[in-house]
Amino acid sequence: MIPASATPFRGVYAATLLPLHEDGTIDVPNLARHLRDCTSSADIVGILCNGHAGENHLLNREEKRLVVETARGQIGAEKIIVSGVLSEDVEDACLQARDAVDAGADALLIFPSFSWAVSQDAEAIVAHHRAICEATDAPIMLYQSSIGTAGMAYSLPILERLLALPRIVAIKEGSWETNAYDRHRRLAARVAPHVEVMASGDEHLLACFAIGTTGSLVSLAAILPRSIGGLWNAIQAGDLNTARRIHATIQPLANLIYGRAPAGRATLRLKACLVMQKKWSSCRTRKASEVLSPEEWRELSQALQYPLAMELERD
Repeated sequence: MIPASATPFRGVYAATLLPLHEDGTIDVPNLARHLRDCTSSADIVGILCNGHAGENHLLNREEKRLVVETARGQIGAEKIIVSGVLSEDVEDACLQARDAVDAGADALLIFPSFSWAVSQDAEAIVAHHRAICEATDAPIMLYQSSIGTAGMAYSLPILERLLALPRIVAIKEGSWETNAYDRHRRLAARVAPHVEVMASGDEHLLACFAIGTTGSLVSLAAILPRSIGGLWNAIQAGDLNTARRIHATIQPLANLIYGRAPAGRATLRLKACLVMQKKWSSCRTRKASEVLSPEEWRELSQALQYPLAMELERD
């Protein structure tokens, strides 16, 4: 549900995970509980489903639609549902967009195609986004990828062209570098001041929140929703001491999840944290060969203790 507000998309969103059975199929009852749990805090205004953490690139169209339908049924009356669109094929991307809207998504977030990391073609990127914008009437969010993803991270001229497309309402800013974040924030303020710039680098939240942001869409909020919401609220209130205290508690865990090689196992690590919280029974991903070593499991478990205690205090 999009609230009746002059700035309806502002705030913190949990980028949700996807529970799976041991055979790799979606565990729908557990997904429903996960969606309710992520959004049980008033500080979380919505979710991003079918994102990278939600294993979008490993799901078929029917599965992506099922995720949105489940979200609509569980939280759609109170929270904003954003669904990711990710495809190499623009026609498939448009079908995904229509599926998501038909299933109950309030807004769409367009992810860069993975092949753009090899070669950044401005005309192809803009055409891809324009086609998806024209496929539905839904509000659109852009994704500014990490500076470490080569051509998936849009140049300033490309980002400016994307900001000029119709119904762009926000940027999930995931540059993973504060200077790049600020450049993109200032560009949007100059050429598209109506667009929300949402600091979404899970390892850089305090710094980017302090620079200035109008929200965040992060998977860390899927395991620590009250803590991420609390960090946002502290910065909005100008309470830097509280913000620093929250940052000091969650940052070691964030570094282990996102900053440790291989970075592609971040989703596995996030799922493991939910197992450690006894919310899930399995951390299986669609990459069935992915496993955590006993050492990494132990380190994650230790790093989770203080953030989890703070989470329970805020419950």
